[in-house]
Amino acid sequence: MSPTKCQDQVVLDLWHPLAAVDEVPAGTVQETVLLEERISYVSDGEGNAAVWRSRPELPAGSPVDIGTLGGCLPIKLAYGYIWTSLGTPPAELFPIPEYAEADRRRLNAATIGVNVSAPRAIENFLDMGHFPYVHTDILGAEPHTEVKEYDVELSVERDEIVATRCRFFQPMASTASTGGADVEYIYRVPHPYCSVLYKSSPIDESRLDVIAVFLQPVDQEHVRAHMMLCVLDEENEDKVIKRFQQTIFGQDKPILENQFPKRLPLDPRAETPIRADKSAIAYRRWLSQKGVTYGVIPAAT
Repeated sequence: MSPTKCQDQVVLDLWHPLAAVDEVPAGTVQETVLLEERISYVSDGEGNAAVWRSRPELPAGSPVDIGTLGGCLPIKLAYGYIWTSLGTPPAELFPIPEYAEADRRRLNAATIGVNVSAPRAIENFLDMGHFPYVHTDILGAEPHTEVKEYDVELSVERDEIVATRCRFFQPMASTASTGGADVEYIYRVPHPYCSVLYKSSPIDESRLDVIAVFLQPVDQEHVRAHMMLCVLDEENEDKVIKRFQQTIFGQDKPILENQFPKRLPLDPRAETPIRADKSAIAYRRWLSQKGVTYGVIPAAT
């Protein structure tokens, strides 16, 4: 039996990503699915776009003038993507100030469908413990398997989770790397279905590369993962930078799709945590506090 459409007002009121602006053909209707609703969108290729619930008279592929559209959903163009909401979203999306820095490469590394809930995918993104085993000789390698002590805080002011002092030995941290190094990480979860990772730049030790995963919940157990890169790299072509991240995500995808249950249990007793899971524990608690029910198994009351 297919799950019912989203009744979770917290999730309905969020901004959700639909597509990378640069990859949308100008002037023609595109279709996708968000929270089990068929959604159409169009970009004019000049910085304007519109989103609406799909209608039979505007099928995918048909030409359309944005100025003639009525009955549209909220829209925001941010970090290279078209975002929309099926509810009443906040005025602003979470900030990523580095995106405005002129010398950074800003790319959609890939948009990949994954058969897993959005919260499960975020939890995997936060997990450093799998690096040596899943991303062997790239983001980790034996015997460097220890997840060192790190700090996690829930910022009430910014309404996000932040994990700092994360360090891990990586044989090849990015396309700009020239050898293995201890890499510093900072994780932010500023949105229930989005996470932003900052990691040491091999180019400039005073700055950090930014890698974000923006998840589009197709339904409770399927997502489209949009991978945003905002990195310092003057040497490599776009396709090389993208391929590196696609390789990483390709290694994660089968792990994610074999998770059981596919929805994230929020009851702290449901799965045995270890010290390395501090950020995941904070994330689950945060979702519970927010009252998120979509894509999770709520804790018993």
